[in-house]
Amino acid sequence: MTLIELAQAGRSPALPLTLILPAGELRLMQWLRVLPGQRYVARVEWQGRQVLAKLLVGAKAERHFAREKAGAVLLAEQEMTTPALLADGFAAGQGGWLLFDYLDGAESLYQAWRELESQPMLSDAQRGVLGEALGAIAQLHAKGLWQSDLHLENLMRHQGQLYLIDGGGIQAQVSGQPLARAKVLENLGVFFAQLPASLDSSIEELLVQYLLVNGEHSLPLESLLREISKVRQWRLRDYLSKLGRDCSLFSVIRGPRQLRVVRRENEPALSDLLAALDLAVEQGRALKRGGSSTVAVTEQSGRQLVIKRYNIKGFMHWLRRCWRPSRAWHSWVEGNRLEFLGIATPRPLAMLELRWLGLRRRSFLITEYTAGEDILSRLAPYLASSPPEPELVALDQLFDLLCRERISHGDLKGTNLLWERGRWALIDLDAARQHSNDAGFARAYARDRARFLRNWPVDSALYRLLDERIPKSSCKRQAAGCT
Repeated sequence: MTLIELAQAGRSPALPLTLILPAGELRLMQWLRVLPGQRYVARVEWQGRQVLAKLLVGAKAERHFAREKAGAVLLAEQEMTTPALLADGFAAGQGGWLLFDYLDGAESLYQAWRELESQPMLSDAQRGVLGEALGAIAQLHAKGLWQSDLHLENLMRHQGQLYLIDGGGIQAQVSGQPLARAKVLENLGVFFAQLPASLDSSIEELLVQYLLVNGEHSLPLESLLREISKVRQWRLRDYLSKLGRDCSLFSVIRGPRQLRVVRRENEPALSDLLAALDLAVEQGRALKRGGSSTVAVTEQSGRQLVIKRYNIKGFMHWLRRCWRPSRAWHSWVEGNRLEFLGIATPRPLAMLELRWLGLRRRSFLITEYTAGEDILSRLAPYLASSPPEPELVALDQLFDLLCRERISHGDLKGTNLLWERGRWALIDLDAARQHSNDAGFARAYARDRARFLRNWPVDSALYRLLDERIPKSSCKRQAAGCT
């Protein structure tokens, strides 16, 4: 295969395959990242050794190649720990290639962070991961460089060292001289914006790890929080725009008979289930059998999943629903929104709308299964006393996050809050929404708060405690969060 043929090979060219380049033959063994028709990153065999190949094709190939090479050279010139560039080249009308040392067995800090997500926020292990990342970022900034796409996946642990990868995002202000404070704040804003918002109150503490390595500037917290908020809002809009678009994150089939969206990483495991959802609902363990929706737990590939089927009760019900976005779509969007913002909820994996001539019929939502205990059962022993402080603190954090992001749930009955892995998770997001203004959110917050408190007798000590602890009015978003 040539680079021209690779550009037309789609998202998943069959492996192994041999790619013929002027630098010699590459034996492609594993895809690591694919952007169809533009960028292919793979583990390859070249001259008897394993290397990482970045293959750039398409109309923008020359520009992307120049940027990748320039970034790799900058990292090497400033003696940053980064995989060595072994060979590179560009063929006009075909594309470019860059071959790097392959870090066999390496783990990204993102992988390490995901493994620690179930721990209490800012545990010692989590601090360790973030401290490593901030130390590496400080080294980069001290040399006058920054990474425009700064995130934990671009930091790789390998044999006791932390490597910076992805030279395409590396840029320089004045190489070898510390980065200006404004650029430091901007770049740290990009980094922190990709972490859970619940960490924002600890950013000043975390910055110590950065300042120990690069103390060139004082870093005003308010300025940094403004940068974080700006980047986070942009990233959320960008992420939500991808939820119904075929891309590297999601596989989408859209037509007159169906809309099917599934996380691309889960597509192989869910393909059989998506083809027979009604059967899976009927054969699964029922959690709810109502007229408007049916909820069941099923097992697929060794893990438990929840399927929620949104039913059509009759012709008039269909007539009201057929032209509007389905409830499955709404829950899909809101579940992804909450997950993105660091608000605990079962991870949405796929949604399906059945259609007739484009008009919506039944719809389905598939999520991970959360086996947590609901808040009614969890707090039942404490009607006349006080629940454990960690559970109250987690509740404070949940309401703070909802206030910060102006999100209302719409039905905060006790069975819709589950205790799992040290956090309260929200389920049943049919009525959840993010409000565009404070006034609308204030009304919705008041309803949520009142519904939440109705879970317990008014004359109970628990009711009085929660009534006193939960803010009585919605908090306005400030640079440093809710006040």
